[in-house]
Amino acid sequence: MEKKIVRDVLFLSQVSKAASQEDLYLARDLQDTLLANRETCVGLAANMIGVQKRVIIFNLGLVPIVMFNPILLSSEDPYETEEGCLSLTGVRSTTRYETITVSYRDSKWQEQTITLAGFPAQICQHELDHLEGRII
Repeated sequence: MEKKIVRDVLFLSQVSKAASQEDLYLARDLQDTLLANRETCVGLAANMIGVQKRVIIFNLGLVPIVMFNPILLSSEDPYETEEGCLSLTGVRSTTRYETITVSYRDSKWQEQTITLAGFPAQICQHELDHLEGRII
C-alpha cells in the first residue's frame, strides 16, 4: 500500500532497528510508494514511510531491489557528488563510493550479497545512510 513520505527530521535522524520476518510486508509498501513517486524518487528507506526498521528499496535498472538488514561490507573509489531526497528540499554535497558490496536478506528472507557500481551504488548508499539516521 502506498504510504505518505515522512519529512520530520527528528524522526528521520533516529537509527533504525533490525527488521524481522514479521516486517516482510514492508517490501510491498515500499514498492507501492516508490512506484507512486517514480517521477522524483529512485529509492526509499522504511523510515521514510514511518517505520523505523532496517529495510530499503531502490531501482536496479528496471527492477526494484528490496534489502532487509543490509550491511555495507566494502566500498571503493570515493567521489564527491550532490544528492536530493524525497523527504527534504534542495540538494546536499556528500562523499559516495563508486563500487560497494552489500549483504542483506531478500523478500524470501534468504541471505544475499551483491556488488553495485555507479548510480545504483550511489542510491544504495543514500538509503543505507537513512537507516543510520544520516540525512543527505
